[in-house]
Amino acid sequence: MAGPGCETSSEESLSTEEPTAADPMTPKQKQPRRGGCCRGSGRGCHRRVSRRHRRRLDSFATYFTRVLRHVHEGLRLSQEAVSVMDSFVKDIFGRIAEEASRLACSTKRSTITTMEIQTAVRLLLPGEIGKHAMSEAVKAVIRFYGRK
Repeated sequence: MAGPGCETSSEESLSTEEPTAADPMTPKQKQPRRGGCCRGSGRGCHRRVSRRHRRRLDSFATYFTRVLRHVHEGLRLSQEAVSVMDSFVKDIFGRIAEEASRLACSTKRSTITTMEIQTAVRLLLPGEIGKHAMSEAVKAVIRFYGRK
C-alpha cells in the first residue's frame, strides 16, 4: 500500500496491465468525432463555448443611455430604472416576435417579414401608440439605410 506522500489514482491502482505499442488508443484517449452537430461537415461543433469567455449578459442598457443622450442631454437613468426599462423592452420584443410568428404561420410562411412585424405592432400596441411606433420605426429604417 502506498504511503501518504505517494499520489496514485484509483485508476492506476486497479490497472494491472500497461498499454502496449500495438494498442494505439488507450482508454483515456478519446476517439475522433465524425460529424457532430454541423450536419456532417467534418468540422467541430460551432456551439462549443470556451471557458475563458465570460457569459454575455443580454441587456439594452447601453442603448437606453445612447437614446437618452440624443433626446435629453443632461438626464441620466438609475440602475432600477434601467432594469425596469430592460424588462419592459424584452417583454414587448417577445410579444411582438410571438405574434409575428403566429401571423407567419397563419399565412403558411416560414419567414417573418417586415409586414408581419408591422401587423404585430399594430395588433399589440393600442391606438395612437401603435401609429407612433410605426412612424418612428419607418424613420429609423430610412435613417439606417441612408447611412450605408
